[in-house]
Amino acid sequence: MSDIAVIGLGAMGTALAEAFLNKGHAVTVWNRSPAKSEALVVKGAIVAASVEEAVRSSPLIVACLLVYDTVHEVIDPAREALSGRTFVNLTNGTPEQARAMSVWATKYGAHYIDGGIMAVPPMIGGQHALTLYSGPRQAFDAHSGRLDALGTSRYLGEDAGLAPLYDISLLAGMYGLFAGVLQALALTGAAGIPAGEFMPLLMSWLQAMQGGLPKWAEQVDSGVHTSNVVSNLGMQVDAYVNLVDASRAAEVSTELVLPMQSLMKRGVAAGRTDADLSSLVALLQLSNQGN
Repeated sequence: MSDIAVIGLGAMGTALAEAFLNKGHAVTVWNRSPAKSEALVVKGAIVAASVEEAVRSSPLIVACLLVYDTVHEVIDPAREALSGRTFVNLTNGTPEQARAMSVWATKYGAHYIDGGIMAVPPMIGGQHALTLYSGPRQAFDAHSGRLDALGTSRYLGEDAGLAPLYDISLLAGMYGLFAGVLQALALTGAAGIPAGEFMPLLMSWLQAMQGGLPKWAEQVDSGVHTSNVVSNLGMQVDAYVNLVDASRAAEVSTELVLPMQSLMKRGVAAGRTDADLSSLVALLQLSNQGN
C-alpha cells in the first residue's frame, strides 16, 4: 500500500508526484505512457501496471489530467475500486463539471474532492503554490496533511464546484491584468520604448491601483457604488476614448480595449454616471441585465 496514488504524469502530474515523494510519502503512479514514470521511479515511486492497481494501492487518489472527459475515460474502468477511498481531482474544469463528477464518484462509494491548482509546475511544493479544495470536509481533513506537500492548501466548502469557481475567477482576474499589460507594451513598443525600460513603471502603477480593490468588494457586497467616488464612471468613459484613439493612431489593435469601453458606455446609459467602476459588475451578470 502507498500513501498516495497519482494518476496522470504530464508536467503538472509529475510535479505533484515529486512533491509528495520529497515529503517522504510512499507514492504509486500511473500514466498511459509508462516512460513518463521512469524519472519518478528513480526517486522512489512505484509504478502501477493499471489504473485499477493504482487506485487500489492507496486510500488517497490524486488525478491530474487534461480535461474532465479524460478523467472519466481513465478512471471509469477502475470505478468499482474507488469505494471507501478519497478521490482528489486536480484537473482544470468548470463548477458544473466538478459537481457532476462528484455525483459520479459518490455513486461508486468514493469521497470526492475537487481542486484548483493556482501555480505552474515549477512552483509545486513551494511556499507560493496554492491549491484550492472543495468537497466533504471530513475527507479533506483526513488527508490535508498529505495534500499540504503541494504547497498552501485552502479549503472552500462542501460544494465540489467551489474550487473550480474560485480557480476560474482568479484566472479571469489574471488574464484581465495580462490583457492590460499586453496593450501597454504594444503602445510603448510602437513608440520605440523598450519593454524593460517601461515595465518597472507599469508594475509600480499596477501595485498602487490594487489598493482600491477592497473598496470595490465592499461596494459590490453592499450594492452602493456612489459613496466617496473619486473617479466616477462618466468621467472615465470620457477619458477612455483617448486610450482607443491613441491605439489606433499608433496602429495598435483595439481588440483588447473595445469591450471595456462598450461596457462602460452601457453603464452610463443605465444611469450609473456618478457611480464607481465597481457598478459594472452587475451589468456582467445576465440576471441583472434589466437593471
